[in-house]
Amino acid sequence: MALAAPLVALAMVAACSAPGADSSPSDQADGAVSTELGSEQVTLEMYAETGFPLAKALADEFTRQHPNVKFNVREDQFTVIVENAPRVMASDNAPDIIRLPTMVDLVKDGLLKNLDPYFTAYKWSTFPASQLEQLRVGEGGRPRGTGSLYAMGLGYSVTGVFYNKQLAQRVGMTQPPATVAEFEELLAEAKTAGVQPIMQFNKNTAGINFPHQALQNQFGDPAQIADWIFQKPGATFNTPAALKATQTIQKWAQSGYFPKDANAIDYTAMMGEFQKGNGLFMFNGDWESANLDKAMAGNVGFFLFPGESAGAKHVAMSAPNTFGISAKAKNPDAAAFFLNWVHTDAKAREITVKVGGSSPGGPSQLTIPPAADGTVLAATLKASQQLAAENGAVDFTANATGAIFASAITPEMQKLIAGQQTPEGYVKAVQSEYEKELSR
Repeated sequence: MALAAPLVALAMVAACSAPGADSSPSDQADGAVSTELGSEQVTLEMYAETGFPLAKALADEFTRQHPNVKFNVREDQFTVIVENAPRVMASDNAPDIIRLPTMVDLVKDGLLKNLDPYFTAYKWSTFPASQLEQLRVGEGGRPRGTGSLYAMGLGYSVTGVFYNKQLAQRVGMTQPPATVAEFEELLAEAKTAGVQPIMQFNKNTAGINFPHQALQNQFGDPAQIADWIFQKPGATFNTPAALKATQTIQKWAQSGYFPKDANAIDYTAMMGEFQKGNGLFMFNGDWESANLDKAMAGNVGFFLFPGESAGAKHVAMSAPNTFGISAKAKNPDAAAFFLNWVHTDAKAREITVKVGGSSPGGPSQLTIPPAADGTVLAATLKASQQLAAENGAVDFTANATGAIFASAITPEMQKLIAGQQTPEGYVKAVQSEYEKELSR
């Protein structure tokens, strides 16, 4: 699951100087870099995420265009990468390019290469500044959102709600809901009609954190959420918005809107059930667009989660499919060339859209490759552009610290769904773990 996974490719946002771009880079960034790929034989070691074929597809196309560069791609589940990344990057065989679960601790420990010299060399200042904001980390690992650049995106994803069009007709849904209340009315209608209202996983990692944050984004100020994720001083998870979102999730669970065995359903099982028609709604990201267009052609729609009032600004979790260069990479210049190519090459941008289902990002003047009318891919790309225009992207709460998702959000959400945790206890437990991690 691409969690490190918002900002969507804000290709519609005007480019400006990126925050921190003019600051003095750290010692790690010192030294000349080259933007020439050369003709020598190179093998780039890539550590990517199982189940998401975009990285491999881009690597294959890069080799087709540049035959002297081969890729050795190792893949693991996201949870395994979370556990392995520090050890793998500290080893003598550190990957050149790695899918990053989180960045702060890796920067703090000197395991990620500072990309400021490449930012200058490749003129990444032509990218929308907001597109790279989540990929910046301050000196010493805090805060995120400012400072030096340490990663790039292989696609910039947006999250929202997929829906089964046939089941939508069955429950009387003629258009996407305009408010949270209308969404809840559809959940009740689905339950009455014998349709599973929401198909959502919650095993191993808390998939129900998707709807939880979708609610939290609308019940309060998204800037407060961003401050907490970026570890700004004084930021807290224990807010009225988080509590109201947790109370709503508890109510949905008690009403049977989630599968009764959600804590036993993993991501793959969720996708399989939704594709079989078991579920009106599914909270997920645009990385599944191409897959759903194949598996459920013409029967899937997508919308950004609505606000409390009609016409409210949309807010959605949105993040780069984050990849960085190991500080101990053997071929950092070639790795950076690849990351720049992903954003600027026409074929690479097309692959990012068609395979990854995501906006490709990159320079503001480059257009987004089109998707066929009537596809869910076209719907998610439109949503990405809408979110960019409304400046409503916010990172995932799961990315606040290196371990918050595994140590607090997942186990506490599982207990909440099982009736073993209260909403008040949930928000306090998450904040407590957050403070514990920041104090280390």
